[in-house]
Amino acid sequence: MSGFVAGLCVAVLPLLAAGFWLGRRTARPESLGGLGTPVEHATFQTLHTASLAAPPLRAGLTEETARKSARRLRSLLGTDALCLTDDTHVLAWDGVGAHHRAEIMERLTGPLETGRGEAFRLTCDAPDCPLHWAVVAPLTVDDRVHGALVACAPRESAVLVRAAGEVARWVSVQLELADLDQSRTRLIEAEIKALRAQISPHFIFNSLAVIASFVRTDPERARELLLEFADFTRYSFRRHGDFTTLADELHAIDHYLALVRARFGDRLSVTLQIAPEVLPVALPFLCLQPLVENAVKHGLEGKADTCHISITAQDTGAEALVVIEDDGAGMDPGLLRRILAGEVSPSGGIGLSNVDDRLRQVYGDAYGLVIETAVGAGMKITARLPKYQPGVHSAGRLTRE
Repeated sequence: MSGFVAGLCVAVLPLLAAGFWLGRRTARPESLGGLGTPVEHATFQTLHTASLAAPPLRAGLTEETARKSARRLRSLLGTDALCLTDDTHVLAWDGVGAHHRAEIMERLTGPLETGRGEAFRLTCDAPDCPLHWAVVAPLTVDDRVHGALVACAPRESAVLVRAAGEVARWVSVQLELADLDQSRTRLIEAEIKALRAQISPHFIFNSLAVIASFVRTDPERARELLLEFADFTRYSFRRHGDFTTLADELHAIDHYLALVRARFGDRLSVTLQIAPEVLPVALPFLCLQPLVENAVKHGLEGKADTCHISITAQDTGAEALVVIEDDGAGMDPGLLRRILAGEVSPSGGIGLSNVDDRLRQVYGDAYGLVIETAVGAGMKITARLPKYQPGVHSAGRLTRE
């Protein structure tokens, strides 16, 4: 991410220079209010316009995003017309002279192949057309040309050539960030699929076997467990949304524990302490259930007596603090570090590293899992969940503010 931020800074600084130039030509002292000099006013206007053009571009280069950003970009350059293209056609045209679309696309073959900017004279039979000059600046992401920004003006201008190049570089940075957002979303989706695939076939078979064992002896109990199983699998394999609420995740965990308790009976004891205030908090889908499954697995391993698991969710102001603790076999801390680092993936380990990675991706490195364990000492897993995080919504997919 630091490379992208650095690229953004590099792109913005020359853009400010273009803003200064435009500001000197357009700013009126009487309209500046408290902004100071014409240069300061032009700088503010340039930054403000750029900030308005950025959000559509962060969704990628499409006809819709090009249309939403073209006017802002034309305002940055102060040209009579501006168009954004992909490698085959004009996505959006803002300003006069739209009849030049075909001519411009014909002249884009070279710049799109080489990735180098170009300026050329426009040919036009319309006597009232003010456009006589076009500047092409390719839009490049990861060394691949995605399209071009084309600025059209009445006359040749070396300043416009430089300014168009800088604005095109800024647009390319936004498209690169859009690619990063999409890659991040695909990664999260892949990790959710990995978690779904990790739902143990043994758990499914054992649950169905337990349900079958009650069919004759206690049909009502069998019916209840079958509904628990249906609700748990329906939630785990749902197809919408990267996020859920703490309430929904705990509800799914309750279904899971009902099936586990039906199998192990009195060997498993579970205590829940949930603050009602944190139930609406949004969090990554299938984030807590793997932690509870890990507690069940390691809590019952190698033990003949009762395993106790406690699940607490507290309101700590700006965050919800979720703690899942068992008194089972525990784990060697060195092995745990290797699991979280992705060096090894024993049974049950993929869930821990997956959840840890997703929490860090969504909230930042400060929000990874905190795990306390030792051989024979059980395991305590703590997850901090911000109550309000830009882009985290329980009803939709990941977005960027």
